[in-house]
Amino acid sequence: MPKLTEWAYPLAESLLAEPLPRRWKHCLGVAERARTIALVLDQDTDVLEAAAVLHDIGYAPDLAKTGFHPLDGARYLRDIAGADARVINLVAHHSCAWMEAEARGMREELEGEFPRESAHLNDALCYCDMNTTPDGTPTNPIDRINEITGRYGPDSLIGTFIRRAEPEILACTSRVLERVATAKRQPM
Repeated sequence: MPKLTEWAYPLAESLLAEPLPRRWKHCLGVAERARTIALVLDQDTDVLEAAAVLHDIGYAPDLAKTGFHPLDGARYLRDIAGADARVINLVAHHSCAWMEAEARGMREELEGEFPRESAHLNDALCYCDMNTTPDGTPTNPIDRINEITGRYGPDSLIGTFIRRAEPEILACTSRVLERVATAKRQPM
């Protein structure tokens, strides 16, 4: 059976590389972060990496219908691409999307259509996203949150959402780092 990533990379590239090259670089960086935490993912490595490279496809001009990229991307993956349900759900809920959905008045819509994946995987995708710059290079969640706030403005919907989500983003990152540290201490 082919790996999910063998399908996900070309799909994400076809949707993002030309119209949104910087977003494509970000998605590649997020997928790279996913590979760095593979030791805590067991059989979910492929699912997380596929979701990581696809997480921002909802920004693609042809997919952006509601203006809320997690929902637009997840709907495309479900309705058009026939993606794996776990990948779809991770894309729909990546990086505290429920908080942004709430700010947009779309939380019931998001949660009604897409169930959340395990906290373990949601934490992992948030960790990967919030430890990657818009250009795909590694960063830390504090600098990433500050960059997002600066790019959109502190009083914008996104600026307000990301500040509200900051404690949960930091908690996700902490939980992932704790799992990685524990796994590294385990004897082989």
